[in-house]
Amino acid sequence: MPLEEYKSKRDFTRTPEPENNRQTSDKPIFVIQEHHATHLHWDLRLEIDGVLKSWALPKPPPLESGVKRLAVQTEDHPLSYADFTGVIPDGEYGAGKVDIWDKGKLIIKKLNSNSIHFELDGKKLKGEFILIRFKGREESSKNWLFFKKK
Repeated sequence: MPLEEYKSKRDFTRTPEPENNRQTSDKPIFVIQEHHATHLHWDLRLEIDGVLKSWALPKPPPLESGVKRLAVQTEDHPLSYADFTGVIPDGEYGAGKVDIWDKGKLIIKKLNSNSIHFELDGKKLKGEFILIRFKGREESSKNWLFFKKK
């Protein structure tokens, strides 16, 4: 099951996070959530294969080309998470405040196990972006490089 890891980390009787997935649409989406957890970070989520593929960004997303960001891949999230804002209670995985930083349309241009080339059309992020898995441990590395294409 694609959301098994997501569900295993949460107690849905305690957290307001969505438990179930919603149906995909013919217009894929992206969302970036500002997450005030132990450390402030941004969660990049791309709708791929019926789930939100997810990466944690320690620094804000790149608004201009030439700016590169570390993106650490995390567990897949349900599509219904794209609308989630709120506070994950203390003691729960990811405890802290979650707000939507940006959201919009996603167009996947190229996708393989080590890179994703995509276009975002949001309020803050517009244009083509690339995620590339760090070299050396392809397939197993959770560390990716995220940047806006020139």
